[in-house]
Amino acid sequence: MTEQLSDKSKQALINLLYQLADDDFILAFRGSEWLGLAPHIEEDVAYSSINQDTMGHAAMFYKLLEDLGEGDVDELSHARKSTLRKNAVMLELANGPGHYLKEPNYDWAFTVVRNYYYSQAKKVKIDSLKQSSYKPLADAAVKVSMELYYHLLHWTVWFKQLIQAGGEAKEKMINAIKKAEADFGDVLSLGPLAEDIVQSGFIESETVLTQAFHKRMDPVFQGLSIPYSGRFQQINGKGRYGEHTEELVQALDTINEVYKINPKAVW
Repeated sequence: MTEQLSDKSKQALINLLYQLADDDFILAFRGSEWLGLAPHIEEDVAYSSINQDTMGHAAMFYKLLEDLGEGDVDELSHARKSTLRKNAVMLELANGPGHYLKEPNYDWAFTVVRNYYYSQAKKVKIDSLKQSSYKPLADAAVKVSMELYYHLLHWTVWFKQLIQAGGEAKEKMINAIKKAEADFGDVLSLGPLAEDIVQSGFIESETVLTQAFHKRMDPVFQGLSIPYSGRFQQINGKGRYGEHTEELVQALDTINEVYKINPKAVW
């Protein structure tokens, strides 16, 4: 399959795969930091399962990169510096003040909003990727879609219930929405090779994806008592271009601590 790709198309595909893999990888890590800290035991179990699925999706995309000659899966996920990561900035932001092992004061409202918005955007992209001209990516999208269906159901329930609860819950959700939308422009971006990615038929354009996202979100907010702005920014950097926060650097140091002890170890 790889020999059918021109050099230009191959580089575009590699760039897109890094975006997909890095997005899921860092979000799954941020989710794992909630282990033992979720609002109740049932959510602890459910969220842990979602994070395992999401890390599995990242592994699928990293494997496609390995097949394209980019290197070993473990190396791609653990050994790359923050400046080489292509994930959206919103996904790398810390869950809240404190540290998992020392006075974690995490923001559940932000976690709900981030996961809900991302799951909606991921749904749009995965639906497009099912029609990808690169069959291994289209096949991977079909597999991801089956688990993503349940992820989206989960976060939809949390999102609607917390906003409709009123009081402090609603106030925290509104603040979380503002925080998420301040960096959400990255999530729907296809980065510096967007034109080549689209022309090669790997995924639809940013415009089409964004319109599909709005189409999914508009009716959700119509039933709520807060407006949907749909105006996304990138105030903390452009992750698709390698611009990230110090929070990603700190996260990668934690994720890669064991890997760095013996990169050649077989797990």
